[in-house]
Amino acid sequence: MDANADLIHEKLNNHPKGIAAVVDIHDESTRQNLVRQSDIVLSLMPPHLHILLAHDCLKFGKNLITSSYASEEMMAMDEAVRHAGLMFMCEMGLDPGIDHMSAAQMVQGIHRIAGVVTSFKSFCGGLVAPESDDNPWQYKIAWNPRNIVLAGKAGAAWKENGKVHEIAYSEVFEHPKKIKIPDLGVLAAYPNRDSLKYQNLYDIPDVKTLVRATLRYPAYIKGWDYIIKAGLTDENDNIDGEELTYSAWVALKTGLADDSQLIDNFKQKYQVDAKTMKMLEWLRIFEPRLINGVPNTDSATVLQELLERRWKMRPVDKDMIVMQHEMEYERRGQNNKVTATLVVVGEDKLYSAMAKTVGLPMGILAQKILKGEIDTKNLQGVHIPVMPEVFSPVLRELKKHGVEFVEELN
Repeated sequence: MDANADLIHEKLNNHPKGIAAVVDIHDESTRQNLVRQSDIVLSLMPPHLHILLAHDCLKFGKNLITSSYASEEMMAMDEAVRHAGLMFMCEMGLDPGIDHMSAAQMVQGIHRIAGVVTSFKSFCGGLVAPESDDNPWQYKIAWNPRNIVLAGKAGAAWKENGKVHEIAYSEVFEHPKKIKIPDLGVLAAYPNRDSLKYQNLYDIPDVKTLVRATLRYPAYIKGWDYIIKAGLTDENDNIDGEELTYSAWVALKTGLADDSQLIDNFKQKYQVDAKTMKMLEWLRIFEPRLINGVPNTDSATVLQELLERRWKMRPVDKDMIVMQHEMEYERRGQNNKVTATLVVVGEDKLYSAMAKTVGLPMGILAQKILKGEIDTKNLQGVHIPVMPEVFSPVLRELKKHGVEFVEELN
């Protein structure tokens, strides 16, 4: 999958079993013809487009694997998918995906020794590798830029020491937690979506603390909080991208005057410290340059186009995936803690850690199904990969590709 036909051919590299097809996903006839010819369908489309392929797979009797969160619309297909004897495995990428599989493996391992999980904290982030970290945000784009801009929009819910916490989007980046990663130092985490639903999905009924969070470098989270407060991630406003300058856009969103005092006034209004202000200025959002957009756009799109230029990965740049699970459990009256950490560094912009960790789990599962090593008869319906017949063989295969957790017992 790629939006660029030349890159599709480059990635296929004349593979004898590879066929490049450049299609409009909304072209029902062409899309369904491809699904009809497939043995199994893997969707790396943007999340809202998975459902088109899901209905096609149901129509033509094809198993489906997707990489992103299962939508309510997808989950509503469960009964029909079961009735058709099909498997739709959603959330089979990195986060969601590897996070579910590794967490379920840890939980079920604790259950086997009669342990009771009391606390589960899971952190994951796609970051820039230290050797390619050369901008004040300590961040470069190695995955879907729209998801980066809209991160945290759904707010967050989690449980801590038995108390449920719920916060709105405006608060998500306000109070990050510091997380120490071996050999990397201190990162920062903000809560990710609704953690509470994983109490049942992971089968940890007695858990008192349950939180899933996204990792970034501390400076990033601090700077991004001001981006949100200034309204620059708004996807529901109307911006004239041809006639407006960046400084006028910021002035419009913040209610400040578009003049020589804009930076000072912004700093004063939001009480921004000097270091963070330099980060914001580095994005060039205060400059009187015309926005290179379209007549009718929105702030989130304006910001996205800007970040795609300012946070662009060079061909030789490397990204990095960091995931850590902290699990506490009681066994025979004793409290125990196990920490599992995964760090994967990409080779370059094309062979990135993000591409590797999102794509490999899907490919491994598909291969094992096609080879008959995993029987989908026991996996009928719409699922996420928390069952041992899926996560055990997939995690074993991932180790061969350098995707492996290091565990530490405390």
